[in-house]
Amino acid sequence: MKVLRKIFPIIVVALSSYALITDTTEMLIPYILLSMGLMLLVTGINEFQKRKVTAFALFLAFGFSLFVAIKFFL
Repeated sequence: MKVLRKIFPIIVVALSSYALITDTTEMLIPYILLSMGLMLLVTGINEFQKRKVTAFALFLAFGFSLFVAIKFFL
């Protein structure tokens, strides 16, 4: 779980930087949103294990970003 918490932010930053440099934002937005949603999910699971209240907000943000990513893919 600790490895995933470090990998997903790196993926988000790398994809976002690449999209800004190459000006291909429309093509990469679904992948950025999907990896950001997975980052929120992993963080939410970690917070849930610590019994923190913010886990619910993180799960809601994950659901919303997943929904938007799926809408972009279709």
